[in-house]
Amino acid sequence: MSKLKGKVALVTGASKGIGAAIAKALAAQGAAVAVNYASSKAGADAVVAAIGKAGGKAVAVRGDVSKAADAEGIVAETVRQFGRLDILVNNSGVYEFAPLEAITAEHFDKQFNVNVRGLLLTTQAAAGQLGEGGSIINISSLVTRIVPPGSAVYSATKGAVDAITGVLSRELGPRKIRVNALSPGMVETEGTHAAGFIGSEFQASAVAQTPLGRIGVPEDIASIAVFLASDDSHWLTGERLYAGGGMR
Repeated sequence: MSKLKGKVALVTGASKGIGAAIAKALAAQGAAVAVNYASSKAGADAVVAAIGKAGGKAVAVRGDVSKAADAEGIVAETVRQFGRLDILVNNSGVYEFAPLEAITAEHFDKQFNVNVRGLLLTTQAAAGQLGEGGSIINISSLVTRIVPPGSAVYSATKGAVDAITGVLSRELGPRKIRVNALSPGMVETEGTHAAGFIGSEFQASAVAQTPLGRIGVPEDIASIAVFLASDDSHWLTGERLYAGGGMR
């Protein structure tokens, strides 16, 4: 039985990596999915095509979540296409590691504008559309627990995401809207390949600290997102679920 039949989901930053996997997994469980992208139309279209080929329903929706007008437009287009909104996955995010002496205003703003402001703007736009039983899933990170060197700004953005998750769970709880954070460990994606993490000492160190003996793949995270989106997690809100194979 499809856990999300009749539901509508918006996944931000869903043209690749974890976001793409989450969009596909939600669709596989019956949700109609808005696949948001900021720049990679080809990537988003490929995700939509894959969902359609598997018998699901999806549309690509362009917009930069760090801009208020775009965030509002992304949500409005989702509702225009599918008539409602039940699930918001705040997945859009950027990361850039730098040691203390190399931190600049640009480095700071780039990450906070997307990872924190973008999440708030999109949630603000979506909150008016979500009804009772709605689920908001904020993609955080295990970096808030393991605090690797060079990650001061990125870890700070995800610490903010965790705090916002708790606050909004209290604000939206009376409306029976749940807000939870999902915190992946190291995951093999286009982004981690581009950053040089895959095949590096950083990956080897991550694997050595992970009881399950490997780094994650996007599908590992997507299945947990489905759980948080579904009624199976109806008694969870304000929680942080660490998804890192036991990494501490």
